[in-house]
Amino acid sequence: MIKNYLVIALRNLLKNKVYSLINIVGLAVGIAVTMLIGLWVWDELSYNKYHKNYDRVVQAWISQTFNGQTGTGTAVSIPSVTEMATKYPADFRHTALASWNFGHLLTNGDKKINKTGMWAQPSFPEMLGLKMIRGDYDALKNPGSVVICESLAKALFGDADPLNKALKLDIKKDVKVTGVYEDIPFNSSFNELYLILPWSDYLQSEGWVKNAQTQWGNHSFQWFAQVADHADIATVSRKIRDVEMPHAFSKTDKPQYMLHPMSRWHLYSDFKDGQNVGGRIQFVWLFGIIGVFVLLLACINFMNLSTARSEKRAKEVGIRKSIGSLKSQLVFQFLSESFLVVMFALLLAILIVLISLPAFNDLAGKHVRFPFFYWQFWLGLVAFALLTGLVAGSYPAFYLSSFNPLSVLKGTFRVGKYSAVPRKVMVVMQFTVSITLIIGTIIVFQQIQHAKDRPVGYDRQGLLQINISPNMWGKYYPLRDELLKTGAVFEMSESSSPTTGIYSNQIGFEWEGMEPGSVPLFGTIACTHDFGKTIGWKIIEGRDFSRDYSTDTSAFVLNESAVRLTGIKSIIGKTIRYNGKPMHVVGVIKDMVMQSPYEPAVPTIFMVNYEWANLINVKLTPGTPVDKALKKVEAVFRKHDPDSPFEFKFADEEYDAKFRAEERIGKLARVFAVLAVFISCLGLFGLAAYTAEQRTKEIGIRKTLGASVAQMWAMLSKEFIYLVIISCVIASPIALYFLNDWLKKYQYHIELSWVVFVVAAFLAVAITLLTVSFQAIKAALTNPVKSLRSE
Repeated sequence: MIKNYLVIALRNLLKNKVYSLINIVGLAVGIAVTMLIGLWVWDELSYNKYHKNYDRVVQAWISQTFNGQTGTGTAVSIPSVTEMATKYPADFRHTALASWNFGHLLTNGDKKINKTGMWAQPSFPEMLGLKMIRGDYDALKNPGSVVICESLAKALFGDADPLNKALKLDIKKDVKVTGVYEDIPFNSSFNELYLILPWSDYLQSEGWVKNAQTQWGNHSFQWFAQVADHADIATVSRKIRDVEMPHAFSKTDKPQYMLHPMSRWHLYSDFKDGQNVGGRIQFVWLFGIIGVFVLLLACINFMNLSTARSEKRAKEVGIRKSIGSLKSQLVFQFLSESFLVVMFALLLAILIVLISLPAFNDLAGKHVRFPFFYWQFWLGLVAFALLTGLVAGSYPAFYLSSFNPLSVLKGTFRVGKYSAVPRKVMVVMQFTVSITLIIGTIIVFQQIQHAKDRPVGYDRQGLLQINISPNMWGKYYPLRDELLKTGAVFEMSESSSPTTGIYSNQIGFEWEGMEPGSVPLFGTIACTHDFGKTIGWKIIEGRDFSRDYSTDTSAFVLNESAVRLTGIKSIIGKTIRYNGKPMHVVGVIKDMVMQSPYEPAVPTIFMVNYEWANLINVKLTPGTPVDKALKKVEAVFRKHDPDSPFEFKFADEEYDAKFRAEERIGKLARVFAVLAVFISCLGLFGLAAYTAEQRTKEIGIRKTLGASVAQMWAMLSKEFIYLVIISCVIASPIALYFLNDWLKKYQYHIELSWVVFVVAAFLAVAITLLTVSFQAIKAALTNPVKSLRSE
């Protein structure tokens, strides 16, 4: 019986090749999109699950209020977290202080590799559950040791056993490999952790770190902990919340700690006024909903085309019923056809996913793989296919099997005046989703371009950023002189932060008339005299730093936001005390966008200090070919530092990276929108073909009575245009609500314009006309003699 059902189903598919192809391709694209979105969502939801203690590891975050705004971040002070660990030892199984993920140069003979790594306390590898290939979790207990990842060990030592082998660290220190761990996967917060160094060495080599052990206000470190199995994370978080309050700078600072679980780091990382307001979880929900709707569009196509062709199957149903077929048998027959279509579509969808996965990964910034060897995936896929077949085929099955056999066989059966209403409703649903996605992609694109077009306050073209290696310390003047002599360099300077970030935010600033009890926070950047000339900042008041003034070592240049924060109207020449030392203001520059391009500029103070600088800024001479300029610059650097690889970053590329997350989301949304429109148009194409086929005789009569091709085209197209216009009316307020809410998360954002909604509606109508017109014009051009022969 089942074989009979399948044979009949296959014959029906082959008999109606065009409609079968539309159904299979439409469903395949819908399933493929849903699978890709599902893989993306699963990768997001499984972030950090590689780590064994995923559900018990936490990181200390602190909220502080400065300049009237509460900010939350991961930079903590050593005394605070030390007190947490000593005051509540029973609540923690492991704790570990750690530095940030800095770049380090590792040298083994002629091999020199620059990789990022952290200084951390000994319990760090065990806490993260790193899979040790060589050595054990005690590998960081001895000074002078280093633990490296498997790929780095392979790059440095080849196939030789790296354990107990010596390496040169940052050109100045010998270290010994005491452990090798498996590479951390891409979907982990530690995916760029290539080496770990002992915390004891950090304390010994860096005096400022040693001093920070007693400085409650020095928030320059990270702290991770594994909460004890018996302890509740939320309860422990409340216990440690006010640990730093007695040592706060002022009553307005209000430092409050919290323990942020590893399970929430990736998806719940956005904070506002000290409260979590979500994060990437919003995109997970967004794409999950898009995936469901795209699949729904494909299912709607199937139902529409199946019910639209109901009259073609009416006699078949009548004959079957008249010879004794039960309704349940007919339902099973039509569901068999549905499942056969889904099976073919599923196979095609898997092929589409396999082919498109590399491009999808590149677009999404992921390393997702097709889960061939996960039975859970295949079980889910089978369940998914059965559900899709049931949903897609249920309405046609029950609708077709309900026909009255007597009416059908007497020739009096009519589908009814309102039989097309469900199809029209489903077309409206399809285009409502598609138009909403079109509007969304336009707004996302506009928001990104709005931020990109924002004046940055400096010239980032041809600006290089190069980290200062130990061999370069104290060589500023000879390096600068030689670079300028090459003719390839316009100017060179050093600074403690690049133009695309502010590494230090400090307090300790006082001035006459300052509000009593306030503790203002400023971004603080130390630089050399030539910094402003190198980056091309815009002086709007006063002057730049100059060697012609010996007092400029005690001078400040402020940005506009910093001036507004001080409240001083004529600030040039005024004195601002910095940690008790009087400094005079010599210049005011236009605000530079150094951090988020979507947020206001941070109040920033610049000062001349050659000792703090850790970054070299090189401005290439305008008009000089970049490749030739870089060769000359590299030659000078290699002369002064032959032991280090010449590595640099372009400021414009670093700035563009700030848009990467939004651009990826925008591109993904754009692809999904195009595919949603494609699926909708595929169904529309099939319905238009069916409508033209059903009205063949009407078209023939109208043509014989003098109707033109244009009139026939308008007659067949207007019904679909009305449906799309209704979709536009429904989609616009839906898109307006969600996009307005999305834009609120950015302080620097566009204003929604009615033009976008008009453009989206125009695109939808134009796409509909293009889709329908082929069938409409084809029907209108048909010779009426052919359609009226039987009359």
